[in-house]
Amino acid sequence: MNVAPTLFAELKRRNVFRIGAFYAASAWLLVQVATQVLPIFQVQEWILRWIVVAAIIGLPIALGLAWYYEITPGGVKRDSDAQRDGGSSTAAPRHHVMDRAIIAVLAVAVALLLADRLVLHRDAAPKPDKSIAVLPLLNEGGVADDDYFSDGLSEELIAALAQIEGLKVIGRSSSFRFKDSKEDPRAIGKELGVGSLLEGTVRRQDDRVRIVAELVSVMDGRSLWSQTYDRELKDVFNVQADIAQAVANSLSAALLGGTARMPARATTNSVAAHDLYLKGHQAFEHYDTENFRVALGYFDQAIALDPEYALAYAERAETWSWLSDQTDQDVEAARASARSDAEKAVALAPELAEARTALGWVRYFLDWNYDEAVAELETATRLAPGAAKPKVYLAQVMTSVRRLDDGVSLARQAVEIDAYYFYAHAILARNLIAAGLFDEAEAEGRKAAELRPQAAGGHRWQTTVAVLRGNAGAALREAQKEPENIYQRFEIALALTIGKDRAAADKALADLLEHDGATAGYQIAEVYAMRGEADNAFEWLEKGYAIRDTGLLSLAADPLMHKLHPDPRFADLLTRVGLPLPPDAAH
Repeated sequence: MNVAPTLFAELKRRNVFRIGAFYAASAWLLVQVATQVLPIFQVQEWILRWIVVAAIIGLPIALGLAWYYEITPGGVKRDSDAQRDGGSSTAAPRHHVMDRAIIAVLAVAVALLLADRLVLHRDAAPKPDKSIAVLPLLNEGGVADDDYFSDGLSEELIAALAQIEGLKVIGRSSSFRFKDSKEDPRAIGKELGVGSLLEGTVRRQDDRVRIVAELVSVMDGRSLWSQTYDRELKDVFNVQADIAQAVANSLSAALLGGTARMPARATTNSVAAHDLYLKGHQAFEHYDTENFRVALGYFDQAIALDPEYALAYAERAETWSWLSDQTDQDVEAARASARSDAEKAVALAPELAEARTALGWVRYFLDWNYDEAVAELETATRLAPGAAKPKVYLAQVMTSVRRLDDGVSLARQAVEIDAYYFYAHAILARNLIAAGLFDEAEAEGRKAAELRPQAAGGHRWQTTVAVLRGNAGAALREAQKEPENIYQRFEIALALTIGKDRAAADKALADLLEHDGATAGYQIAEVYAMRGEADNAFEWLEKGYAIRDTGLLSLAADPLMHKLHPDPRFADLLTRVGLPLPPDAAH
């Protein structure tokens, strides 16, 4: 007896084939919809994986149910019961219904597939992916104190790649967020929004260094390029910059179809000087007074070993500029040192983006020379189009001189380059406030606070937005979250100026005057301006002008000073500071 035809006929009679086809089409459609929809809601990938697994597991279950049960006009019955009730007489109509259901599901599936291919990806498909993130290279030397060396090499690579025109390079803050991360590189790449990752290891032992670098495709995890560098540290001409240049050239060929033509990185012949610079840079990146002083010590030693080390001069200039704003001792000496170092860096290496950035910052922050600041910072952005810092600095200058659209645009570009760069989000929030875009400003301020919860002024912009909206309760709540005492006293005093409790507002202002009169003059003037006390506001602004308080750089675009605009003293002060007048200011 031939069993196969009988079994085939029985499977067909019990609709097992139709149920299988219907289930397969429906499951495929479910997976396609989940693939398209779930990422929009940032649902984790493991949920999608379980949907696929469940769909596969469900197939034999569906087939088993189709064998034992049948859908009849009287409901779902066991196949034997349905046959006893005369189910065969209705089989043909039910077959037609099932066929139509299968056709309908397949039609929807085909429509979804075509929409995905022809509509959703119509714009994205033709564009080549020219973006990369450099993950912090893993220190395999076994000495934790050597992290500054592997981190320094990673930053050299980022800086070198940022000079390649047409290549989007993710900034330091975003890349270093994933230091020591165990997350899949492809998941990291997707989170950073890049098409490729550069990862690798560094091993330094005695007078040798071994670096393994690999370029990986985020889409499929495929290795696009890899190279091992085995070099001597002794007498090597800035080994890190040399390796960075070689990697940058190889990456350019792999991604852009040609060899990178970049300005030479300013280097040193002294391995010891470079080592000291890297330690100083590691301290500088903490951005606080104590670490600025630590960084100065290392930069001093590096420059003593190599008096022509342009990169060390550039970063020491920035360090001095920030210190001059954070202390009331030896301010003029600090400013003079910043100015001298920045000019020296440019003289030594005019094509070094960091040198131009430092000089542009000094011209703006300390000299109030806006034209030269713009020229230097625009040169820096040309030399390193993929670097975030020169764009952030230039964004500040643009807003100060009331080129508000440019200020917002540049800050947005910096955030796009380095989405985890706290300072970029803070400056974007400040510039958006000046442009009157309060909703977006509040969101950017919150993002900055999330990225660095303990940063001074982390709630300043949220407080300012609430004050400008007239929401006293929200302003006070934000001010009370401020982690740093000086800014908290200022923000609380500012918030209370628009509240109903005048006694509390007076007390908060008195507290600010008592504790911070020597360091927060501009902020005190802002509080008086919001209180409508013009004479007191101008008294503190004049004190600020006498000591070149950097807060005055915000004067022309600061909406908290709006009540002072009709006063002739406002136009006079702006003229002396060298800033343009707002349209509604008295001339």
